[in-house]
Parts: sequence; C-alpha cells; structure tokens
Amino acid sequence: MKYLSLVLIMLLLVNCKNEKRQDSSQSIENLEDNLPISKDTVQIVDAHDQDLDKSITIASKQQKLKEKVDEREALKALIFDKKYLVEKNDYTINFRYPLLNESVNPIYQNFNTFINNYYVNVTQTELDILENKSLCDSIEASKFREERFIDYKIYNVNDQLLSVLFYKENFYSGAMHPSYSFDAFNFDFNSGDFMTYENFFNQGSEDDLVILINKSINEKISKGDLYYDCWELSPEDFFESKNNFVLNDTYIEFYFDDCVMCPSYTGSYSIKLPLVDLLSVLKKYDTNPLVF
Repeated sequence: MKYLSLVLIMLLLVNCKNEKRQDSSQSIENLEDNLPISKDTVQIVDAHDQDLDKSITIASKQQKLKEKVDEREALKALIFDKKYLVEKNDYTINFRYPLLNESVNPIYQNFNTFINNYYVNVTQTELDILENKSLCDSIEASKFREERFIDYKIYNVNDQLLSVLFYKENFYSGAMHPSYSFDAFNFDFNSGDFMTYENFFNQGSEDDLVILINKSINEKISKGDLYYDCWELSPEDFFESKNNFVLNDTYIEFYFDDCVMCPSYTGSYSIKLPLVDLLSVLKKYDTNPLVF
C-alpha cells in the first residue's frame, strides 16, 4: 500500500509538470501571436530610405545637367538670351531660349522664326496644362501647381554649325519629382537650314547606330558606377530620338528622355560617341561637316 501511494504521487507530479510545460508553450505561442511582425516594419523603413536615396540621386542627376558647361558666354555676341515667364495661381511657365542676331546675318531669321513660332509656343503650353487639369478631379487638381521649365545648352561647331539642346522640366500634378525631356537642333550658319540625322548619317544606318550606342551603354553598365540599372536602347526608342543630338569636333552626344535609356534616379541622359567610332555610319560627302 505504501509503494502504491508513492507511485500515485510520482504520477501526479509528472502530470503537473507536463501541464505546466503545455501552459508555458501555449503562453509563448499566444505571446508570439500577439507580437507585432517586425519584418513588415523593416520593409517599410527600407522602402522609405530607398525613396529618399532616389530623391537625392535624381536631384543630383538633374543638377549635373544644369551645370554642364556650354558655349553660351563665348557666343554672347551672336545670340540673344530670351526669357518668358508666366505665373498664374495654379501653374508657372518659365522658358529660357536663344535667338540669333539677325544684324550679323539676315539668314538667321530662319532660326528665330522657328524658335518663336513653333518651339517656344507658350499659348499651346498653357492649353496643355489646362487640358491636363480638366482630365483630373477638379478638387484634387486645385491642390497642385503645374510647372513647365525650359532652358538650353548651346555649342558652336567648327564655325559652321550651331547645336542647341533644350531640356524641359515638367512637374506634373501629384508627381514626386519633375521629369526631363529633350529636343536638340543643329543649325547650319551657311545655308540657314536646320540639319537632321539624314544630313550626317548614311540612309538606313539607324540599326547600326543602335548597336554602337548599346555597346557603349553595356560598357558603362559593366563598370558599375551610375549605370547599374540602365538598359539597352530599343530601335523604336532610338528612332523617335534620333535627331536629339548635339555636335562637337570630336564626338556626337545623343540625349534621351527620362526612362528611355536609364531610370530617372541613375545613369545619364546622354551618350557620347567619338566620331572615330562612327566612321562606318557617317556620310562621306564633302557637305557633311563632320567628315575628317
């Protein structure tokens, strides 16, 4: 009887320990269930940090473009630096552009007429802004100011060609950052004509030039640095931008809008191609001022 009592006591003790373990396990499980999941919080913080980093690099990329050296000062006797500013309650238009001094050569009127009547078309810009606002909820649209900004870089090539690059900063309603787009024009001082891709490059050479551009892009990507998220240019994108280039005595620089060649937060807006690398696609005629 004595031994039986001892056995019963031992069984009761073991059972109590098991119950305590189960209760403890259940408490831990309940505690874990009630604890906030830290993984999502870390992801949110990381996403915020990434957005902040991108904002910094976008601003840096745009600032580098604005600080890019051109020949505006050297050409001040030839050009008039014009400004046009419109400030309304819900939008701002701020254009800066060059006009040529027609007293130097009356043929420069062709350049000025095009810039004034077709490119710097403030009336059309205002209509575009108002149309964009009308497509949005009127209450929401009234909370944002639209901003349209145009500035330029200008270059003189071997006293015969004038290269003008317009860069357009568009700040749309609700956007976190302005987007950049480009238009380039090359003007022949002698003929008074605007030169296009076909004046400098062989007919049907677009595909060959895309290969050369993509080779340069891939070389920059392989080196890392700022081109880590850039990509090859598609033939379609190049065809739309093939006239967006400025000239130099030793290279041609093609410009592409945001997110055509690189995302807005990295890379560059342009690719420089040395003339010596373009001999296979450049026209060999004497009328081509880039032939050397």
